[in-house]
Amino acid sequence: MPRAVLCRNLGPPEQLSFEDLPPLPLGEGEARIRLRASGVNFPDTLIIAGKYQFKPPLPFTPGVESAGIVTEIAPGTREYRVGDRVITRQRLGGYAEEIVLPATQLMRLPRGFGFAEGATFLVAGLTAYHALAQRARLAAGEVLLVHGAAGGVGLAAVEIGKLLGATVIATASSEEKLAVARSRGADHLVNYQSEDFVEAVRRLTGGAGADVIYDPVGGDVLVQSLRCVAWQGRVLVIGFAGGEIPALAANRILIKGCSVIGVRAGEAGRHDPASAKAAYDALLAYAEAGHLRPHISHRLPLARYAEAMRLLMGRKAIGRVALISEG
Repeated sequence: MPRAVLCRNLGPPEQLSFEDLPPLPLGEGEARIRLRASGVNFPDTLIIAGKYQFKPPLPFTPGVESAGIVTEIAPGTREYRVGDRVITRQRLGGYAEEIVLPATQLMRLPRGFGFAEGATFLVAGLTAYHALAQRARLAAGEVLLVHGAAGGVGLAAVEIGKLLGATVIATASSEEKLAVARSRGADHLVNYQSEDFVEAVRRLTGGAGADVIYDPVGGDVLVQSLRCVAWQGRVLVIGFAGGEIPALAANRILIKGCSVIGVRAGEAGRHDPASAKAAYDALLAYAEAGHLRPHISHRLPLARYAEAMRLLMGRKAIGRVALISEG
């Protein structure tokens, strides 16, 4: 029987269990996929603790993105064949050896991608593309400030920002992390442990500030970002990996004439499927052309799910973390 990670009670990663589960039946329009890799995302750590917007009933298997091989297709499903290498996208179920999904939730693995890269491609890439291209409408020649630039969604924003023609300022907490951001195209690097990023942005932009600020960290980072946003700039609220949800000074928003924009790429796609398809098509085109590829700092066996989640919670990962199933 295939094994899966189960959340039976809300709590820390160590409270999850790794269990045998009976195979799910195959319904009309569905495919069975033998998963070979699953991406670990920060919201996974929140959903198992009951701290995320989406609160599924117990028990459930976390994991919103994965990749593997199609092993069975329901009659009448023509888009895929047994043996196809695919990426899966779902709200739950990725931390497993097998998953059953509608064929509409599959995408072909881009040329040159391994399973681990496929399983860590869509969530970060979609978040960054939706935020920068569809919400902020980042234009060529603008200045983009990316916080947490060595994290999964941050590094994707560095890459996509460059593809959109921006000058990218990357912030991170160590020289090692900044070196990875530079390797993915960042023009300027700011170690916020040793330098005030507000002053650095002002210096690098001649006092004008950043046109777009991409912030997955939250807390004081988001608060201080309002001090270095350009006139009529856009501040993108991606998440709160730093652990704190701040209150913002409305007077700064008024004085700068700026916009503070919430980003929920998955929810946006459910409201506007055409927009989501456009984003997926753009990401796959970048990947097929060799312009976009996940940086994976850790690959761990599926059974080491708790350790993998702790890497994200402790902000020790650079880029992405993947769970690997070899069975």
